[in-house]
Amino acid sequence: MKKSDKPIVALIYDFDGTLAPGNMQEYSFIKAIGKTVDEFWEESHRMADTQDADGILIYMLLMLDEARKKNISLTKESFMKFGRDVKFFPGVESWFKRINEIGKQEDVIVEHYINSSGLLEILEGMKIAKEFKTIFASSFYYSKKGNAIWPAAAVNYTNKTQFLFKINKGILNIHDSEKINESMPEDEKRVAFPNMIYFGDGETDVPCMKLTKQLGGTSIAVYNSGIYNKKIIAQELLDQQRVNYICPADYRQGKKMETLVKTIIRKIKADDDLSKISL
Repeated sequence: MKKSDKPIVALIYDFDGTLAPGNMQEYSFIKAIGKTVDEFWEESHRMADTQDADGILIYMLLMLDEARKKNISLTKESFMKFGRDVKFFPGVESWFKRINEIGKQEDVIVEHYINSSGLLEILEGMKIAKEFKTIFASSFYYSKKGNAIWPAAAVNYTNKTQFLFKINKGILNIHDSEKINESMPEDEKRVAFPNMIYFGDGETDVPCMKLTKQLGGTSIAVYNSGIYNKKIIAQELLDQQRVNYICPADYRQGKKMETLVKTIIRKIKADDDLSKISL
């Protein structure tokens, strides 16, 4: 993708616990297989621990196994139906239009990305899916009949960092393994790291939040005010200098999140203007 003459501001979101309470599988899939949320995740954690396996691959395996037991056909279409049931934190559905408008006012291009260990197919079924430039997430491989049979991509908390570099270079797919490693002059990279704002909700987002901060971008630890220990976790990340800011997961107009992001966008624009003056 070509680099724009205007500065591009990339807002990169984890999903579970960041834009929506809980995990996306909990809204309808787990109910469909007749399990409770606790039963599903306890089984997933037990399997991963027993086999010393990657937790993402294991929960994907468990989804396939449990669906098979209940004769539930897992296709892209059925996953997308599960996505329609996902609920969001306050203000999320109107957030993108408002932030895009702020970008226009500041004469920058605002782009939104998801970087999630959840499922691409569920995310693509959400009401807000069209708001994102691209969605990086775990996904399934499908048979000729269209049934999910195997993990195609498993995105865990450490390999999520690769997608920051893909956004930096303007690569919008997971499978590319050549262009991402090619040398590219900094001024040709599509989205500068200082122009990235990363939103995450906890320790599994630490590598991405810390990397974004180290490379000059801004990291925001988002917390659910309705859960006691979430703010404590966010505060610890701030105290450890792994993030720049902490903020409640309230995306409504006039709330702290909007004010914070608006101010960051203005700073990015001011920094870009100053860099051009110095040239």
